[in-house]
Amino acid sequence: MDLESVPTKFARSLLNLAAERGYDHSGILSVAGIGFNPLNSRSAGYQASISAMQYTKLYQQVMSLLQDEAFGLMLGKSVTPGAFRMMCYCIIGCENLDKAIKRACEFFRTFYDADAQIYLDTRKDNAIVGYGSIKKGFAGDKVDMADLYGLSIWHRFFCWLVGSNIELKEVRFAGQAPSGKGRVEKYQQLFSCPVYYGQLRDEFVFDTRYLSYPLVHNERTLKEFLRAAPYPLMVMSGSRDDGSLVARVRAMIGHDFSQGFPSFERITDALNMSAPTLRRRLKKEGTTFQQLKDECRRDAAMAYLGNSELSINAVAALMGFTDPSAFHRCFKKWTGTTPGEYRQQERESHR
Repeated sequence: MDLESVPTKFARSLLNLAAERGYDHSGILSVAGIGFNPLNSRSAGYQASISAMQYTKLYQQVMSLLQDEAFGLMLGKSVTPGAFRMMCYCIIGCENLDKAIKRACEFFRTFYDADAQIYLDTRKDNAIVGYGSIKKGFAGDKVDMADLYGLSIWHRFFCWLVGSNIELKEVRFAGQAPSGKGRVEKYQQLFSCPVYYGQLRDEFVFDTRYLSYPLVHNERTLKEFLRAAPYPLMVMSGSRDDGSLVARVRAMIGHDFSQGFPSFERITDALNMSAPTLRRRLKKEGTTFQQLKDECRRDAAMAYLGNSELSINAVAALMGFTDPSAFHRCFKKWTGTTPGEYRQQERESHR
């Protein structure tokens, strides 16, 4: 189950940032496909949430206007929009998830007050990550979509860092359970684990073994991620079966091949295993490193061709082809159609 929608309050925070800099919000809302004014809950057609794509389009416009690649995850909690971006660059070179989370905690502890900080606690074989104060639980407030969004995005961000699904043991919210059995079940489905309410803080629990997982990304892939954020995390699969070695290698290969592929040696170093071991384990999962490279390039090419603003030659360059005709040949070998035919089929299927 994906995060299909985002609380309108997050859109409101973005629009307030733009307004503070003197930008009019009407044009921004039009491009994002939002047909009501998020700044006024009494406006015609007002909705409590917007779609993941609408939020992403809104977010990217505002960040472009502000000339800031901020992530905006904790907008509204006294955190400037550039904070998450800078934290990403601080942690991307860490050896493993444990060090990355600890450095993220240190970053927020250094610059922000208690409600905006995250923390990591380990007890036996449990790692606990959370943030916020105990005020909400004591006040009797119910858990809302903003609470859900915050914890889920942090979890998905950690999954992205290590290129693997981090299976959660349980999720705890300071707020009380939402009204309606359907919403309670929906929240539990989102995290695929037991969800508890009326706890001290908002936090999630996972096995400490994940803390030793190495980060599979670098500054290049981080820039790609930030350009598309937060959509990649919002549509990320939360299934339990995507934590394979194949999934982690695919994450390291990435989607932008204009500067070449990551070497086999770099991947073995990042995974902390020898070349023979990696080959053997990939073979056990029914593939090879070369097959994974071809599949990643094919999938990325198909995704980029879905963007009508990119020419086919531009897509070829992103795939690392200096000769567009070579890209045409390879794409037809991968899919049975030429890039132009594939793009036309996609257009017709969405009419």
